[in-house]
Amino acid sequence: MWHIIITSLPEMLVAMVQYTIPLAIIAFIFGLILAVITALIKFIEPSGNKLVKYPYMVIRAIFSFYVWLFRSTPLLVQLFIIFFGLPNIGVQLDPFIAAVIGFSLNTGAYASETIRSALLSVPQDQWDAAYTLGFSTPQTLMKIVLPQAVRIALPPLSNSFIGLFKDTSLASSITILEMFQVSQQITAKNFQPLLMYSLAAFLYAIICTLLSWLQHYLERRTSQYVKGSEA
Repeated sequence: MWHIIITSLPEMLVAMVQYTIPLAIIAFIFGLILAVITALIKFIEPSGNKLVKYPYMVIRAIFSFYVWLFRSTPLLVQLFIIFFGLPNIGVQLDPFIAAVIGFSLNTGAYASETIRSALLSVPQDQWDAAYTLGFSTPQTLMKIVLPQAVRIALPPLSNSFIGLFKDTSLASSITILEMFQVSQQITAKNFQPLLMYSLAAFLYAIICTLLSWLQHYLERRTSQYVKGSEA
């Protein structure tokens, strides 16, 4: 048993460093950017000017449809459509690029609702106080509201990243040699599925535990000046 673990572990670690971790990080960054844009579009109320309001409402409807679509369909189906379906209309994507697109769009849809909820949780008094001091709406949003919303959204966004890291195992379904795919290939050679899949689960658990510790650290750092929080 130990011989199998010692010989298999380097291959799985290489796959994790080469594909699993970069895929999770890159997809989360792009997903977070998309989530912020989507949340702001759905959060900000358009002005009464019809020349601005109607185009803005169309844009908001498009982003609302995007969120509904990716929250209403399984991630695995989304990956299959992007990688196996798009070539039927002439769009051929590299497996890693397809995975980044799929995970980013899925993460962005879920995280946008987290960010929007965090923005809505900031009291209206904060806006009123900022306007009293002469801040414009963009200034109030960037300097007053968003910093508070970030602290509120940090725990659920951290959970989303941990979930995304685990979901990268689905990338094996579109031919990416990430850690789980490598464990499957090794299993096909040594016929030890329980051992190999348990080893993969152990490696996922280690990384997720480290991410959980980082989450708790960031929560303490961002809440250290909040009354009643732990230092």
